[in-house]
Amino acid sequence: MNQPVSGRKPVRTLAWEDGALHLIDQRRLPREFETVTCRTAEEVAAAIRSMVVRGAPAIGAAAAYGIVLGAREAAEGADDFRAEMARIAGRLRSARPTAVNLSWAVDRMMRVIDACPHMSPAALADRLLEEAHAIAAEDAATCRKIGAHGAALVEPGGVMTHCNTGALATVDYGTALGVIRAAWSRGTPLRVYACETRPFLQGARLTAWELLQEDIPVTLITDNMAAHVMHRGLVRSVIVGADRITANGDVVNKIGTYGLAILAREHGIPFYVAAPVSTLDLSLEHGGQVPIEERAASEVTHIAGQPIAPEGVDVLNPAFDVTPARYVTAIITEHGVVRPPYEEGLARLVNRLDEQGADIA
Repeated sequence: MNQPVSGRKPVRTLAWEDGALHLIDQRRLPREFETVTCRTAEEVAAAIRSMVVRGAPAIGAAAAYGIVLGAREAAEGADDFRAEMARIAGRLRSARPTAVNLSWAVDRMMRVIDACPHMSPAALADRLLEEAHAIAAEDAATCRKIGAHGAALVEPGGVMTHCNTGALATVDYGTALGVIRAAWSRGTPLRVYACETRPFLQGARLTAWELLQEDIPVTLITDNMAAHVMHRGLVRSVIVGADRITANGDVVNKIGTYGLAILAREHGIPFYVAAPVSTLDLSLEHGGQVPIEERAASEVTHIAGQPIAPEGVDVLNPAFDVTPARYVTAIITEHGVVRPPYEEGLARLVNRLDEQGADIA
């Protein structure tokens, strides 16, 4: 499907139809609304790498369906089904290294295979599809719970956000943008200041588009305007998402998040992080242990395929940065709001969920 973007309608980032995964091509927005169809696990991995689909929860759900497609392929022709599935899982995990939701979803799918040692490959493929559907449905419900927990924290007035954390970054609804949606729906008067988020412009292209779809007031700013906007008193809170949160509460998120956190502290503005529990990685003590993805130089030197920098210039293009926990006012999850000290609060949350048998590993 390729059509101009117009009208206001619900956004769902991915859909399983006719034995294939259909993804909104987020590289084309806001100019065109186009979907990409993935019929193999490798096509899903390629879609994740090339940012057809992006956002930590969304790529996790997409990878789950990638496992399903891989299982269907392996069931038809692989000599060793389980060995082939391990290879496919590795390919999907490596598609983008920073967001922990990707490996979380793949590992959850692979545990289904481990739990069914005597099931035939064809039956396993059907069982895996049930699990992928469950992951997608849980993400949609999780985001609404995050929104409900966080809405009360949003003060009337300006709220700044970075990158895209809405329906396009999840299955639907969103994390940080879900909090903003929930606050707006309960009648909180607000205006969103959306940072453009260079170099991939997720804020300009995607966040602004999503908010306009729902008539939520939004003002787009360039990244280097954030301090000025805060200084003018236009911002009451900052809300961002996360791609990984370590045991001490360090937050790994889109490049530029760290700078916003410092600015918020300087201006006395609360800095909130909204993320599902699947984004927690308590196996790592701090954010310095997280692999930071480096992306192509062309994302910095070109915009929409047009060069904006001299040919041959050296480029540094990390996709993420690490915000130290001391700058984070609170972390909003589907199970409630966690405040400092994070090492204790996050561990307590995970231990409680482990006792309840929740799948958060």
